[in-house]
Amino acid sequence: MTTANKLTILRVLMIPIMIIFLYIKPLDELIGFLGLTINQFVFALLFVLASLTDLLDGYVARKYNQITTFGKFLDPIADKVLVLVALLYLMILDPSRVPIWAVMIVIMREFMVTGIRLLAVDKGSVIAASPYGKFKTASTMIALVIMLFNDFGLTPWIGNVIFYIAILFTLISGIDYLIKNKKVVFESI
Repeated sequence: MTTANKLTILRVLMIPIMIIFLYIKPLDELIGFLGLTINQFVFALLFVLASLTDLLDGYVARKYNQITTFGKFLDPIADKVLVLVALLYLMILDPSRVPIWAVMIVIMREFMVTGIRLLAVDKGSVIAASPYGKFKTASTMIALVIMLFNDFGLTPWIGNVIFYIAILFTLISGIDYLIKNKKVVFESI
């Protein structure tokens, strides 16, 4: 097993640990840091660490030629689940700040992109990520980190603005993806 795949598996294993920490009642007390409870802090910290493994596994895979079919399959799933767990958690904490419609945009975009990728693989082609998708990912991760850490004591509008920029680029990248790959979609109808 490659180092890149081990990092991806580590990210997958961190996700249920993040969730488990939220349910440990004795850890549900304030720590005096950014108004977080122990379990919220651990959840946020694990989210950051898991996000860093995403950057690291991609770097290792490319630099040391460790790109595998397993990695191509599991890495995007791990990324999507990590982001969705954080979004759903934030939505539960404050549905007025992270509304369900915004979470549904993310979910629908990810299902659509995954579906188009599966159709493309069936046709023997690989679809590269677009600059819009990369900006979507970066802005989403930044917004989630800011929000998970209670805005680092700053005004919440900074996290809100970045969050809505991320949602906007989720829409833009999804539409761009569909337009650029409409041939793949229509060929399979």
